[in-house]
Amino acid sequence: MSPPTEADTKRSASWFTTFQYNESRDKPGDARNVLLVVVALIAAVTFQAGVNPPGGVWQEGDHAGRAIYASQQFAFYVFLISNTLALSSCILVITSLTYRFPFHFEIWVATASMMITYASAVFAVTPHEIVRFRYLLIAASVPFFMRCLGYLFKRYRLGYFVKKHCLGYFFEKYRVVESKSQVESQEEGGEKNGQPGDEQV
Repeated sequence: MSPPTEADTKRSASWFTTFQYNESRDKPGDARNVLLVVVALIAAVTFQAGVNPPGGVWQEGDHAGRAIYASQQFAFYVFLISNTLALSSCILVITSLTYRFPFHFEIWVATASMMITYASAVFAVTPHEIVRFRYLLIAASVPFFMRCLGYLFKRYRLGYFVKKHCLGYFFEKYRVVESKSQVESQEEGGEKNGQPGDEQV
């Protein structure tokens, strides 16, 4: 099979560019509506997956009402954490895109209630002896924590502070020492070159 040519690469790149957001072509309202549709769909899928986990629940025995998928502990951990992270991210996007819109307070109450319902359903179908729920709480708080951290960096210019006083300190110190050594070497070279000239004069 022959490798892709330059024309094929440009064609694929132009295909992706066609569907990218363009400020001169797309309206912010249209972009917001598209995002709301996408995140609402993802939120519905992840909520349903958490309430009704893959494989269903045990119908009889000591684990009746518990998720069958929980018998595979590591795989069930990955499923719960990924599903919770996806749902939490969708709720963050929904509340952000509907902020200061009509009934935005009711939307916040509805999304918070949905998260509580999701947490209670996961708690009900998950065997308590194999899952530590603090990991799910951490996964649910990650999107909100990252958004708040980004806001603080932007608000108080913490990125500049870290770059200047923490990470960039050693680089700046090295550059200052290097520049001083270069200046001193140039001055010494100029003095050496200037002495014979003074004697000749």
